[in-house]
Amino acid sequence: MNPVRLCLVRHGETAWNAERRIQGQLDVPLSPRGEAQARATAERLAGEGAAAVYASDLSRARDTAAHAARRLGLAVRTRAGLRERHFGLLQSLTFAEFARRDPAAHARYRAREEGFALPGGGESLRQFAGRVHDCLDAIVAAHPGELVLVFTHGGVLDILQRRASGLPLYRPRDFDIPNCGLNWLQVVGGRWSLRRWAECDHLAAALDELPG
Repeated sequence: MNPVRLCLVRHGETAWNAERRIQGQLDVPLSPRGEAQARATAERLAGEGAAAVYASDLSRARDTAAHAARRLGLAVRTRAGLRERHFGLLQSLTFAEFARRDPAAHARYRAREEGFALPGGGESLRQFAGRVHDCLDAIVAAHPGELVLVFTHGGVLDILQRRASGLPLYRPRDFDIPNCGLNWLQVVGGRWSLRRWAECDHLAAALDELPG
């Protein structure tokens, strides 16, 4: 069996990341710091021999990927399945505003109830995980024996780290998800494994503002 290697990258920092504001599927651009992180990430990945570059179609991930794709002479293949979780009516709020506005929903969100759909058309953890798994399974199937770069969002990385490590969706997060950190996974015969996680040596600074 030909192993597929994945390098998963959270998008560069945005102004809303710095404000701890919930972006979800709203299209928030990279900040100047995020652009600098994207350039540094492209340089770091230039010699890895990637065969393909995939990204969420939201601009903060797509634009982060574009720096690496240009450096490698590859196209960015966008996939809506790589988008962040849909947070419904909570998108654009800070996490503190979310807690004040709807404490019951906030408590269920923090408890990581797998079947709880966020109010206003948001996704449940279970729905979100199913979407992410379907998208990554298709990418893996298309690239046997290759290294693939995937530029996406913090929530997506949370789902995939748990898939590789076996940590259940309902358990609190015990790993970092920094902006533009490099996260290396391998898939062999349908079995996912972690290689390295949250590498940030190429960055001057990286934020992880996501709740556990």
